[in-house]
Amino acid sequence: MKLKYLDKKKWRRLVRSKYDETVLTYKGEKILVGMIHMHKVREPLVVPVVGKDTLVAANNYKWMQLLPENRNYSLTVMYDERWTEIQYYFDINYSHTLEPGKARREDMYLDVLALPDGRYELVDEEDIKRALRKGKITKKRKRFCLSGRK
Repeated sequence: MKLKYLDKKKWRRLVRSKYDETVLTYKGEKILVGMIHMHKVREPLVVPVVGKDTLVAANNYKWMQLLPENRNYSLTVMYDERWTEIQYYFDINYSHTLEPGKARREDMYLDVLALPDGRYELVDEEDIKRALRKGKITKKRKRFCLSGRK
């Protein structure tokens, strides 16, 4: 598993950025909301999304990250410089820590990408299989990742 912090402080692509976060309660559940403003990046990031190369990180792009306390996923909504939604990125996680300033998640390697038009795809399925073969996760955690039950 990979431990990932929401603030992206160690992401070398970012030259200048600002990160804000707050914890709110919605229908009785705590949710940490983090917003990263990418003022300047070393180079833009283009990734394949549903068979099309898509620009997801560039100067003045923003990512809003939602980390619900009692769920096995987190959501990143990626916006361009005009606040137009680019994609919705769901990370499947084992656990979340909603500690302001140190919010983090245990990433289970498997992700779902969705576009604003409703198209979606499952990605990184091979990563979870590789992690199991290399002993980075247990069979129990792989089952959790695929079922959502601990």
